Amino acid sequence: MTTTFEDLAVGDAIDGPEFAVSRASIRLFCDGSLDYNPLHLDDDYMKGDFGKTNFGGIIMHGMNNFGLITRMITDWAYPAGAIHRRLETRWVKPVRPGDTIRPRGIIKSKQTTERSRWVIIDVLVCNQQGDKVATGEAMVEFPHGAQSAAG
Repeated sequence: MTTTFEDLAVGDAIDGPEFAVSRASIRLFCDGSLDYNPLHLDDDYMKGDFGKTNFGGIIMHGMNNFGLITRMITDWAYPAGAIHRRLETRWVKPVRPGDTIRPRGIIKSKQTTERSRWVIIDVLVCNQQGDKVATGEAMVEFPHGAQSAAG
């Protein structure tokens, strides 16, 4: 069933796919982003204190959370003819190999203007214990006259 702007209500949830974090997935993100920071690759580097934080080992790129949220939003919005317009995130807790994370969105507000229709979504990513590892806000536009990809 395709989402329509009219069918959406404040409080509706959007669930994204689960993602199992591994050393291999972190390395692939390093290769794709060209970010080879030792935070993501070198356990010895990460054994000591890093600034005021001790992570105890390598951590996943925070931008990987951003990508998972983007995938969730576009997988939800595109079939309805909607456009993902903005995303702001904040990394709350490090993600390590062995963690399983999942993005989720909650419709925060809807607004209709003369030019378009807008949905604001509170987004978050949680790990397997239910701890928030990233939070933020997304904006999706449902243009007037938008046609769903299904029809």
